[in-house]
Amino acid sequence: MLNHDAKFSKVPDLAAERSNWGSDLPPKWGRGIAINKSSGTIVCEVVEVEIKPEGTPIVHRVTCVADPGLAIHPNGFTAQMESGMVYGLTAALYGEINIQNGAVKQSNFHDYQMLRIDEIPEVKTYIDNSGELGTPPIGPALANAIFAATGTRIRELPVKNHDLG
Repeated sequence: MLNHDAKFSKVPDLAAERSNWGSDLPPKWGRGIAINKSSGTIVCEVVEVEIKPEGTPIVHRVTCVADPGLAIHPNGFTAQMESGMVYGLTAALYGEINIQNGAVKQSNFHDYQMLRIDEIPEVKTYIDNSGELGTPPIGPALANAIFAATGTRIRELPVKNHDLG
């Protein structure tokens, strides 16, 4: 399904290689992959997740390969990719707005769950300058990793609303 563009084959191949795809993982761990093209940038992310006995997903590692064509400022591009990944991972794991009595229940970050610094996984970002959006593929990659770890398909986010135990 990716043969329409050579980069669409190259980027996930690089992501698989750099994430050590196919290597053994401990029980209740999974690895998931997703790819997206947006604003002219192809991004592929691989997520490694552990499902704790109580059903809590812990994301240990994210490998990101991006082909923006040419990253003029690689450090800035990497920062954008990684911050987008954290934003997307927050949305995938926790992102939910609730309405109560006709108003949004969450008033600010104290009652809207965000990914905390101790929850940020190890992240490796690789830029393939053969030719910045890190947010779109992270949720599907996480859902695929959870499926690999548990056999449970997540088809609706956030993950916190699913019983993975």
